[in-house]
This record gives sequence, C-alpha cells and structure tokens, in this order.
Amino acid sequence: MAKITLDLHDIFNQSKKIEASLNDAFFDAINSKITTIEIIHGKGSGQLKKRVLRFLNLPEIKAKYHRIEKDSKNFGRTFVYFKF
Repeated sequence: MAKITLDLHDIFNQSKKIEASLNDAFFDAINSKITTIEIIHGKGSGQLKKRVLRFLNLPEIKAKYHRIEKDSKNFGRTFVYFKF
C-alpha cells in the first residue's frame, strides 16, 4: 500500500505554502493512484489541524477522497483515504 506523507511543521505559519502543499499532495495521490495521504500537522494549539480539516471539507476537495481518519493514538496526524 503506497502512502504519501506530508509534514506541515516547517510551514505552519505560511498559509499559501500550506494550501499549495495540500493541493500538490492530492494531485500526486490522484495521478499516481496512491491510496493514502498521511498529513502531519502536529498537536500544538490545534490551529494547523483546524486549517487542514477546513481544507479537507471544501466541496471540490471532499469530492476527491473517500474518507478521512483522525489518528486516535496520535492527535498530530490525519489520514486521507482514496478509493480508485
């Protein structure tokens, strides 16, 4: 099972880079038929996680993936699953 890992720690305060990185990860996953994206947003204050979840809930993005899973053991990451 192939997976893309996207670590957002380095760009946590650069909103344009965050959105571009998320879009790139989705584009790569869809074009390469990769079934999982692991987004590492960290625990912190939760603002980055909220930003990621807002992105994932956009109608044009939501139509592209099958489901998301917030890791119950590690609150600092979220998984996005695709069905091809």
